[in-house]
Amino acid sequence: MLVLFETPAGFALFKVLDEGKLDKVEDLWKEFTTSDSARRVVELKAFNKFENTSDALSAATLIIDSKPSKGLRKFLQKHCEGETLAVADSKLGNAIKEKLKIDCLHNIAVMELMRGLRNQLTELITGLGAQDLGPMSLGLSHSLSRYKLKFSPEKVDTMIIQAIGLLDDLDKELNTYAMRVREWYGWHFPELTKIVTDNIQYAKVVKMMGNRANAVKLDFSEILSDEDVETQLKEAAVISMGTEVNDLDLLNIRELCDQVLALSEYRAQLYEYLKSRMNTIAPNLTALVGELVGARLIAHGGSLLNLAKQPGSTIQILGAEKALFRALKTKHSTPKYGLIYHASLIGKASQKHKGKISRSLAAKTALAIRYDALGDGEDNSIGTESRLKLETRLQVLEKTEFGKSAGSAKGKPKIEAYEKDRKKGAGALITPAKAYNPAADVFLGKSTEETPKKSELASKKRKHHDAETAPPTEPAAEAIQEDGDLERKKKKSKETEETPVADADGEKKKKKKSKEKEEEPAVSTAEGGKKKKKKSDTVQTEESGKKDKKKKKKKHADDE
Repeated sequence: MLVLFETPAGFALFKVLDEGKLDKVEDLWKEFTTSDSARRVVELKAFNKFENTSDALSAATLIIDSKPSKGLRKFLQKHCEGETLAVADSKLGNAIKEKLKIDCLHNIAVMELMRGLRNQLTELITGLGAQDLGPMSLGLSHSLSRYKLKFSPEKVDTMIIQAIGLLDDLDKELNTYAMRVREWYGWHFPELTKIVTDNIQYAKVVKMMGNRANAVKLDFSEILSDEDVETQLKEAAVISMGTEVNDLDLLNIRELCDQVLALSEYRAQLYEYLKSRMNTIAPNLTALVGELVGARLIAHGGSLLNLAKQPGSTIQILGAEKALFRALKTKHSTPKYGLIYHASLIGKASQKHKGKISRSLAAKTALAIRYDALGDGEDNSIGTESRLKLETRLQVLEKTEFGKSAGSAKGKPKIEAYEKDRKKGAGALITPAKAYNPAADVFLGKSTEETPKKSELASKKRKHHDAETAPPTEPAAEAIQEDGDLERKKKKSKETEETPVADADGEKKKKKKSKEKEEEPAVSTAEGGKKKKKKSDTVQTEESGKKDKKKKKKKHADDE
């Protein structure tokens, strides 16, 4: 049996001298502890050396794809006639068996044998030292990694970095030139600044109009889409408060307007160029965050490959380094977004959800950048799918927030019917509905007003009764009583006039109480006892008052 072993220098074929030792897989590693014991198990039969680095690279790439190269096929046909070949890859063995009709073997014993060969490789192959094998393996690995990345001139991102830098510079220059035009021409026609707000339209109007006296004769419909703005412009030109300027000043102002218009046209061309390059180099990043934000991220990272090495948390705050280190130094909250804040998805989110969406967008952006930098595909499928997922997440966040503000986490609350007192399967109630009893109402206002009047009457009657019942102690008191009889008679006459009114009021109160007793239902025992006590007190006071009145009438009759 032969063993095929791949090395950075070439392919090696080893002859297995004792195949019986392959049956003992657990003890096979002991045979390769030393070089002498390894030579008793295997022996080098043939070696196919690579001619150059490109030959080694092509053979290695085919071996990775489980395909034998042209040189390997010739090598095996020459040395493997009628032999069984042990290989490290089962797919490679199947390919060799189909094309070369050579029986191939791949099992656990073969893998242990490969492990032993790798341990004693420099001793078994003469002329291949460890100092030569290291540089060979390193150079082949670098060549292989470059080939797998498949760099192309279309993937060069330095053009994007330069284009976005120039675009930002053009924006600054345009703003500076436009403000200079407004300030310069504002001395002649200051009202035009508030009427035409767009800088490009302002430059076109100034270039076309020149002196404000020409505004009435000209037609600005091609520049100004709104007719109201045009009428305002013509009306303001007639009554303008600006100073007069000569033709030389207007000539220089028009040349400056030409510069503004030329810069704006060049900026539009540069933006189209940047858009096309971004769609070619980073289509998924462009679909996710847009051309300008994606280009600024690449420029800030240095290159697309450097940006692909960054995690999502770094991409999220890329561009906000000063705020981050300031927050770490002062122990405040760190920023939630940097350059990625200008993406349209974060602009759509509310202020409360911008942090969540920026974190999710940064994670998806990191995946899109890695696919654009290291992937083989040139479509933007990952970017569009990620954008749809983020849009649905944003909608879910907005809906849940709306539901919570409405009063419940799930939206509108469910209103269920009250079925406690209803029979199962029937429409009737278990307990009958109770009717409202108006007789049970209590009027607090009347009771509080009547009680002090009754107490005052009772106290007056008691004082008068005590004064009458007190016996005279001395005969001299009779003279005093005769002198005060006239005054007492006057008081008694007044009291007799007030008594019929009090009796009428008492009869009305008795009638009301009797009616309330007839209408009121049975009340609890505690309340009934309290009411009975109150009623008995009032009855006693009324009876004592009647007796006093009768005595007074008799005395009055005797005196007369």
